[in-house]
Amino acid sequence: MTHPDRALGGLLALADVERAARTAMPRAVWDFVQGGSGEERSLVANRAALDARYLVPRVLRDVSRVSTAAPLAGEAAAMPVAVAPMAYQRLVHPAGEVASAEAARRAGVPFVVPLLSSVPVEEIAETGAALWFQMYPLRDREAMSGVLARAEAAGCRALVLTVDVPRMGRRLRDMRNSFALPPGVGAAHLGEPAGETTRRRRVGMSAVARHTREAFDPALRWEDLEWLREQTGMPLILKGVLHPEDARRAAASGVQGLIVSNHGGRQLDGAVPGFEALPAIREATPPGIAVLYDGGVRSGADVLRALARGASGVLLGRPVLWGLAVGGRRGVEHVLSLLRQELDDAMALAGCRDVGEAAELVLSEIPRGGQHRRTASG
Repeated sequence: MTHPDRALGGLLALADVERAARTAMPRAVWDFVQGGSGEERSLVANRAALDARYLVPRVLRDVSRVSTAAPLAGEAAAMPVAVAPMAYQRLVHPAGEVASAEAARRAGVPFVVPLLSSVPVEEIAETGAALWFQMYPLRDREAMSGVLARAEAAGCRALVLTVDVPRMGRRLRDMRNSFALPPGVGAAHLGEPAGETTRRRRVGMSAVARHTREAFDPALRWEDLEWLREQTGMPLILKGVLHPEDARRAAASGVQGLIVSNHGGRQLDGAVPGFEALPAIREATPPGIAVLYDGGVRSGADVLRALARGASGVLLGRPVLWGLAVGGRRGVEHVLSLLRQELDDAMALAGCRDVGEAAELVLSEIPRGGQHRRTASG
């Protein structure tokens, strides 16, 4: 039998990990992880937006020493990357979020604990990782307050409020699969019995979507942020902002950070890719507020492009689940190690000694027709 570390060593890029993960996951789980909403236009557009931009390297900059270290929304990190919140990670590996968080700790990057984690935050905190906690607005405010108290007591250092899910988008892959959680996997923070959604499985319906529709509050308003601050002292980061006016209002309300994201193409199909929205959001946001990017990051060069586009850092999503499926904690470590190696290489080849210099790069766009268009700071 091939040693797992040796098998992982043959995976030289995140695309290799993706191919290995596809064979490791049941089809319905793969579709749950990979799928977007509707016809998946926004899912495809996320990647296309990154692919359309090319870095313009600088030369003769003495890159004998390169540092990928950077503050990330006030958190010291080995690279400007955090692990994005992704639900039900025990779907792809028995250790689930614990394995992912341990890998994040070893990589020196923050781990965002999902509200829909299949492992309680208290167990995840035992890894010693730098934790942020992701929250969806819940109809049951008492339950929401209780979860926030648990997260803060467990040592979470920031609260990531996802604001682009008043209801879950129509994820057709899950509906066609009549997707339901298997026995042994449930939403640990909501008291959902493991495998409960399996018993409510219906043809043409995602049981996960049904459960979240019952639990999530579509009536959340800007005024509710004040209530949220009364419940917790954790710094607040809003995830899912795409419009500059929303960024301005968020800044005026006192948030510490924004995550520019269309939810990985899993919410409004046809929503603008976050990479396209990023410059306007950065321009609308005061310098002291972190602006992070999320959506389609698949390499260290993508991280560098996001920095050049105006982001303070990025969140890494699906590739973490690929690594988890392929090799548990070691698989996620391998993904994060590959990303850091690639970022280090990309920075050196682009003439950047540190993340600050990366933010000064410009990008060149090659639109249809082949004419180059240079854009300063993205």
